[in-house]
Amino acid sequence: MEEAFFKEGNDVGVLVIHGFTGSPGSMRDLAQFYADQGFTVALPRLAGHGTTPEDLEKRKYQEWIEDVEKAYQWLKERTSKRFVTGLSMGGTLTLYMGEKHKDIAGLITINAAVRMPNETSMLILGSLGIPRFAKGVGSDIKKGIKEPAYELTPIRATKQLALLLRLVRNNIKDVDQPILIFSSKEDHVVPPENQRWIYENVSSQTKELVTLENSYHVATMDYDLELIEQKSLEFIQKLL
Repeated sequence: MEEAFFKEGNDVGVLVIHGFTGSPGSMRDLAQFYADQGFTVALPRLAGHGTTPEDLEKRKYQEWIEDVEKAYQWLKERTSKRFVTGLSMGGTLTLYMGEKHKDIAGLITINAAVRMPNETSMLILGSLGIPRFAKGVGSDIKKGIKEPAYELTPIRATKQLALLLRLVRNNIKDVDQPILIFSSKEDHVVPPENQRWIYENVSSQTKELVTLENSYHVATMDYDLELIEQKSLEFIQKLL
């Protein structure tokens, strides 16, 4: 089981959030990079993830929010300035945190999801739980390596994802913190236009959209990881 990663450092905190059906393993290198810079890092394992698809099938999106809120609280007790970053649904949750917590210094999203083409069927089939499982969405990595993610996606859980997307999308104007948005040019999981939409719809005065030329969806395990690390570090340092 891919475990959560919590590391105490200086008074700058970074909350790192993994994606849907993924696990902390997908974000471990990035979290370790921030820890190596001396930051205090929290990378929680979201409910139903890193265990079994059957476990995820029973979860509600509110539980994922709760996990992220708890990790943020942990950072809050130890740091004076905090940043949030996430991949895919982790990026969705990053935006959610930006909507709710005005004390966040900056947001970094990586191929975040706000709208999926098949959302209607995610809601309908997700309510019915038919079929029970679909093919997994993990390991969309140009490098050809395997992501620590489920081979199967529980259909009931896709409804929870769709509900979360709608919630975050409807409140996107509440995001006004500085934001750095990473977008893979070729993404087979989340349509890249999601990133452009985020860029155009947040209320942030300071915002940047960075195209990742050499990574697919799981960019945190792909060729552009170093670029993500360097760019996000510059972004954080500018805001300190």
